[in-house]
Amino acid sequence: MGDMLANIAVNAVSDYYNLERKMQNLKRKLELLNCHEADMVARLREEERNPGKRRKSVVQYWLSEVVSKQKEFESLEAEVNQNSRISRVTLAKHADKMIEEVKELIDQSAFSEGVVLDVSETITEKFLTAEWKGQGFKENFQGVWTYLLGNEVSSIGIYGMGGVGKTTLAQCIYNELKNENLFCGNIFWFTISQDLNIHKLQNDIGKALNLDLSDEDDEHKRAAKLGCALERRKTFVLMLDDVWNYFPLQKIGISPSPAKYGFKTIVISRSLEVCYRMECQNCLKVDVLSNEEAWELFKNKHSNGKELPPKVKEIAREVVKKCAGLPLAIITMAGSLRGVVDIHEWRDALEELKESCVGRDDMENKVFPILLWSFNRLRDPILKSCFLYCSLYPEDFHIKRDELITNFISEEMMERRTSRQAYFDQGHKILNKLENVCLLERCEEAPYEVGGTYYFGGEESYFRGKEFHFRGPHVKMHDLIRDMALKITKDNCMVKAGLQLNEIPEEQEWKEDFDKVSLMRNNIQEISSVTSPRCPKLSTLLLSSNPLRSIPDSFFLHMRGLHVLNLSNTRIKYLPSSISGLEELNALLLRGCWRLMVVPPLGNLQALKELDLSHTCINEIPQGVESLTNLKYLDTIDSLIETIPTGILQGLSLQYLSLPTRMTIPIDEVAGLKQLEVLKGNFRSINDFNIFMKSRPSDGKLIFFQILIGETFYLDEPFLREFALRRVLFGKDSLKKGKRDKDEIMLPRNVDSLVFNRCGLCSCLFDDIQQLNSATELKNCAIWDEDGIVCIVRLSLEKEPMAEEEQQSSLMPLHYLEHLNLLNLPNFIGLIRWEVAPAVAPPPRGLFSHLRRLVVARCGRIKKLLPQSLVQNLHNLNLLEGTIICDSIERIRMERITKVRKVPFSLPPHAKREMKEDEREWWESLEWEQPNDNCVL
Repeated sequence: MGDMLANIAVNAVSDYYNLERKMQNLKRKLELLNCHEADMVARLREEERNPGKRRKSVVQYWLSEVVSKQKEFESLEAEVNQNSRISRVTLAKHADKMIEEVKELIDQSAFSEGVVLDVSETITEKFLTAEWKGQGFKENFQGVWTYLLGNEVSSIGIYGMGGVGKTTLAQCIYNELKNENLFCGNIFWFTISQDLNIHKLQNDIGKALNLDLSDEDDEHKRAAKLGCALERRKTFVLMLDDVWNYFPLQKIGISPSPAKYGFKTIVISRSLEVCYRMECQNCLKVDVLSNEEAWELFKNKHSNGKELPPKVKEIAREVVKKCAGLPLAIITMAGSLRGVVDIHEWRDALEELKESCVGRDDMENKVFPILLWSFNRLRDPILKSCFLYCSLYPEDFHIKRDELITNFISEEMMERRTSRQAYFDQGHKILNKLENVCLLERCEEAPYEVGGTYYFGGEESYFRGKEFHFRGPHVKMHDLIRDMALKITKDNCMVKAGLQLNEIPEEQEWKEDFDKVSLMRNNIQEISSVTSPRCPKLSTLLLSSNPLRSIPDSFFLHMRGLHVLNLSNTRIKYLPSSISGLEELNALLLRGCWRLMVVPPLGNLQALKELDLSHTCINEIPQGVESLTNLKYLDTIDSLIETIPTGILQGLSLQYLSLPTRMTIPIDEVAGLKQLEVLKGNFRSINDFNIFMKSRPSDGKLIFFQILIGETFYLDEPFLREFALRRVLFGKDSLKKGKRDKDEIMLPRNVDSLVFNRCGLCSCLFDDIQQLNSATELKNCAIWDEDGIVCIVRLSLEKEPMAEEEQQSSLMPLHYLEHLNLLNLPNFIGLIRWEVAPAVAPPPRGLFSHLRRLVVARCGRIKKLLPQSLVQNLHNLNLLEGTIICDSIERIRMERITKVRKVPFSLPPHAKREMKEDEREWWESLEWEQPNDNCVL
């Protein structure tokens, strides 16, 4: 006993006198931890550039712990420096404890299993393919599938004429490989097109492999790096679509070797010769359809497989014969004739086809008259012009629907409407019609395509990609349909988009009758100072996504009729002063010109309706904007503009306004914008926000908004990077009592996303913000770093009990909530707090019944997340995140939850299992936190 007391005394003395040394040791450890944090943040930035990549929750938790330890150290250091009443021995023990915790965080920083999750499989990496599949298709599919799973062939060619269905077949194979999780999920798809560029293809493959090639310019060294990265995958399938010309596979790191059967290459081409030159060991031809298959496909696309009236059927069969068994022609024809019932119209269609196909023996030449006939049947000139506009984009390009509609508005191609919402409704109607007649295809975002961001190569080429990366519906043109569109417009349009041009076309190529010129997505860096194309009728000039550094003043000299000028995503630093002379300009688009600092005076551009200065280095509103009375759209988000001078906005009739988040919205300027439909920006306080909301006309509902209230904050969470149409974010202290005049919050009724971060929530979310009960379109809610919040809903009998219908109505938003994120809520006890017995005040039926994603982390006081009576409501839940340690569990029961794929906790060895025999296959498929858990049970 004496020895033990002596040791304690010695240790206490040591702690007393060694406190400063221990603090120095702790400080050094923290500095090392901060270095690891910096490395981690850099690593995450690189990883998250890739579409479909999301940081792991455990990594986010680690980062938050690093921040927490830094704050804890600052507090401890303050106590030590202030000679506080806390004993030096206690402080020294605190320092010892922190040293061990910091060491542990340093050890954890390796994350050998990676720092991001690949969520692309559920987002972008499956293709939308046709449901109808004939016998020939099934045979071709089985043939390729046999080669893939066998050990005799490593490289397969799929060839056939344009429009015959090669890509559709390959996409179905891709989807099936993903579904079956073969080749360890390493299935990569790249569209090559006619404008093959090895450097770009190497970049695309590098991005897919999480390999940064930006610091290497030598083509051979880049190929070697790709080869090593592929070798590490052990097994993969590389699918190359739309290959027009031969190129050595060695240039992308593939060394064809019969010994490496874990590596498979599929080449899709119109040419058998190209397949052979690409060293394909077996080649499979996709042929045209038989007469019966062609007829079944036509019926399927025209009338969902239903039989046609006998007289119409006879004519329809003749129409189908004219399509010569080509699926693209059949699908397009069926779409154009969908809804036609008059037999006279059927006869007329057949006669037109007969005349247009006369004298055309070549199979592909027969296709163009059919496609042209479908185009002519549009009748409506607005539909025609909107369709032709899509051909200004590069071949095989996936075009965002919203971007297209915005362009239709800029180009004044649609019927006049009074609101932006009405324009968008009309635009979606137009695109739906073009999809319905099969002239456009609906698609999701292309795999490995970074929406709106263009890669030039080199570190500086990647400009705030996350800001531009929005998922959503896209459309694309089949390359044959695009060829047809380009033939129609060849006399008044020059389209050289995505052709990897290094220079602007020679002046003699610019014809005086040109209406539109598209040079987007090339490698044009300079325009000669003597270049001045003579194009007085030119209405649209698209130079976006080029590494263009400057434009000479003479360039626009003979383009005085220009309506739309798009210089987005270029490296231009200054605009030429001649811009000020383009008096008919409707849209000046400079988004992503991250070097641009100066814009010339714009007062003469009285026709200007759209001005996009977002993601630029411009630090003030251009001179003359206050006089642009026709301006409807002003986007300055992520620019360097910090203030807007008084009077600039008051005289404008803006429908769309986006301001940098570093700047607070000038309420006196914005409250007067009665026509405003879209708003993005930061209100200084709840009071300013309420003033703005009260200023809105009774019918002036905001259709899109992203509003931050209070202090600017940045939370790098997947939730915030997901595209939300109507989001409000409450920042630091914005809801604290005393920060607002009244308890009322003028929350928009159509809000779909709410974020609360250190804003001062008191106890119960629905008590703090009673206006939530009217937010019936709420889909997403996140609550982070709130010390005061205890629950989401409080059920009490302190007043008269609510009728069930009244209670249902008051909590209606929780019936439709889909995503709920709860992070770092130290006093949170559960979703519902009962102040009476649950039997007396049961939760409303249907509560949380639409919840699909629930994330709970660092909420240490939770005892019961929600009552058992509500568990049956969670039939839509497909993601539950937050690692749970359950050392005391002895028995686990999981019943009728077969959609669950990952179990978010680890189990001790003594845990037991109950399982029905018909659930064995589901059980074996579960992914556990610890791989051996499934075997232990």
